[in-house]
Amino acid sequence: MIIASLYFFGPLRPAQEVTTMVVSRVFPSQAYTVLNASGYVVAQRKAAVSSKSTGRLSYLGVEEGSRVKKGQIMASLENEDLKAARDQSAAQINEAQAGLAQARAELQEATLQYKRYQTLVAQDLVSRQDFDASLARYQKAQAGVASAQARLRASRKALNNAQAALEYSYIRSPFDGVVLTKNAEVGEVVAPLGAAATARGSVVTMADMDSLMVEADVAESNLDRVHQNQPCEISLDAISDRRFPGQVHMIVPTADRAKATVMIKVKFLEKDERILPEMSAKVAFLSRPLEAAEAKARLAVPQNALISKDDRRYVFRLEAGRARLTPVMVGPSLGELVEIADGLKEGDRLIVKAPDTLRDGARVKVRDGS
Repeated sequence: MIIASLYFFGPLRPAQEVTTMVVSRVFPSQAYTVLNASGYVVAQRKAAVSSKSTGRLSYLGVEEGSRVKKGQIMASLENEDLKAARDQSAAQINEAQAGLAQARAELQEATLQYKRYQTLVAQDLVSRQDFDASLARYQKAQAGVASAQARLRASRKALNNAQAALEYSYIRSPFDGVVLTKNAEVGEVVAPLGAAATARGSVVTMADMDSLMVEADVAESNLDRVHQNQPCEISLDAISDRRFPGQVHMIVPTADRAKATVMIKVKFLEKDERILPEMSAKVAFLSRPLEAAEAKARLAVPQNALISKDDRRYVFRLEAGRARLTPVMVGPSLGELVEIADGLKEGDRLIVKAPDTLRDGARVKVRDGS
């Protein structure tokens, strides 16, 4: 009789098999998630920046990670000959301006003489031949002014052309962004579109970090769960301590016939300097936007881990091979989970679906795979 009691109720009682789980933190968004998808962070504005002219790289002022502003000079080609051509064009403008001033002075003198002779020839005080000579000189001076003006316009156009050629030797940032890769070094030949076999086609590759979005593939059969401007939550493997609010920016209007998927572009509603292009990402498409208090992770356990007793809630915590009845304070439900406000800590191992015969302090054996 004593042995039987020890067997059923005492230390000789065999260990009961139980299923366990580890207490962890979960995000409330799980309760409002209608669809999950994975993808990558992609810059929507990205450029491989190259030069318009061919030349040897003489200056490179950026490296990977450099932040640049629109119009900032990132690199330049050898351009001493282009600077000399620009200076020559500027000097030709000065020469043309001086020539125009001289032509105008000659026109003024010819005009005065022509008008004087016009009066005198009417009074027969000068010969007709002298009057014709003054008229020819006047017309020649007018043509000289027109020619000088044309030379000045041509010199200014030549200066514009020289300045444009010099500007092509500078490689400027096309927009505000960050340098991703450096594709050339000082001393290497750079050519537009890699025209030469041994030349570099681009100097740097850069991206606009304000244009980062997650591009995720969604199966065609699940497309009805996604809509424009739908709230989302974005998690990145590289930034595990935070989740980012997002929104469906675009449902790309074409499908991938090989994978039977449609690409969804999700924009970030909050920025973080740690977010980088090509990071892997997971997107949870939500049924409603999250409130500020729902953005933080909370301790939660499955509903079937809770035990109600005397108007209180308990769980069986696994400790040194025994089940320990532990009181807990519960919070709101998170779908199939319940928030634990007090009584447990992250990493505790609990017994789920505890058998009715399980008692506090009883020896237990964990089932394989739990």
